[in-house]
Amino acid sequence: MMEDEKYMRRALQLARLGMGHTSPNPMVGAVIVGPDGTIIGEGWHRRCGEAHAEVNAVASVDDVNLLKDSTIYVTLEPCSHYGKTPPCANLLIECGIPRVVVGCLDPFVKVAGRGVALLRDAGVEVVVGMLEQECRDLNRRFMTAHTIGRPWVQLKWAQTADRFIALPPEAGENPLRMSTPVTMCLMHRERSLCDAIVVGANTARIDNPSLTTRYWPGRSPLRVVLSHNLSIPHDLKLFTDGLPAIVYNGVKNAVDGCVEYVKMDTASPQLWLEDLYRRGVTSVMVEGGTRVLQQMIDAGLWDEARIETSPRRVGQGVAAPVIEGNVISCHHIDGNTITTLIPTASLR
Repeated sequence: MMEDEKYMRRALQLARLGMGHTSPNPMVGAVIVGPDGTIIGEGWHRRCGEAHAEVNAVASVDDVNLLKDSTIYVTLEPCSHYGKTPPCANLLIECGIPRVVVGCLDPFVKVAGRGVALLRDAGVEVVVGMLEQECRDLNRRFMTAHTIGRPWVQLKWAQTADRFIALPPEAGENPLRMSTPVTMCLMHRERSLCDAIVVGANTARIDNPSLTTRYWPGRSPLRVVLSHNLSIPHDLKLFTDGLPAIVYNGVKNAVDGCVEYVKMDTASPQLWLEDLYRRGVTSVMVEGGTRVLQQMIDAGLWDEARIETSPRRVGQGVAAPVIEGNVISCHHIDGNTITTLIPTASLR
């Protein structure tokens, strides 16, 4: 058992190398241990659409004859369906690997235990649940999306020490600058890990944000704007930089260049979350403003909140959202404090 745990921890290390590149697929790592107890192959899922971890691990083995007496450790159940790549469970059977140790089952409806069943039906010994919680936590976005049928939701905002996120419009300093260059880079890293980023119409109009990963070498998320009556200028950065965007609104369905307009009740976040899930979005960052954030909090539609607090005080302005939850981390970075909360009742 201790040996199994050791090799699964190595598989988890490998899986993390795919962070920011695999979504909407999960991060997966695989380790193959030969008959003498040494690692003979390793692999991880590097990018969505490319070979899975098991395929890369098998391809790295110099002497394939050893596979018939080996154990493969995989952080997530091997797939059993044809997607962009063939089923990994079939590959393991064809290679004659007699023992497979799995971190956790895949909740995706096309797998969901079928990979394990396929292996067992072929006479393969399968152990499930090795470091299960660690394996689930690694892919909490993927797990949440395919368990409850909506994207994993991260709320994000920056606030002053006296809990304001913006100054009054007449103050002339909006957006209110609270992040430092260091915390801005870290926030853009968080953006790169999400499939989509959401703002309300007021935030889009007043702040005119790009919502890209300008300060981090990762992919930019799909930009989403919630606008009940479409009272937003067409020359905003979100609509003119050539990157895709969706505007959920109560007026029309239309496509204008890279911008898709979807008629939907924006007062019901469950509706647009479900629509994003149908589009393959497994994780969403909701960045503002207060009305949208509070709407998500009051509806209980959030899985993590990332709150950056600056020592600056302004005395007046737009109040920050009110939220309660369990603090799972608190870091003091470059003079600011970044606190992460999760709901009291959480999949994690």
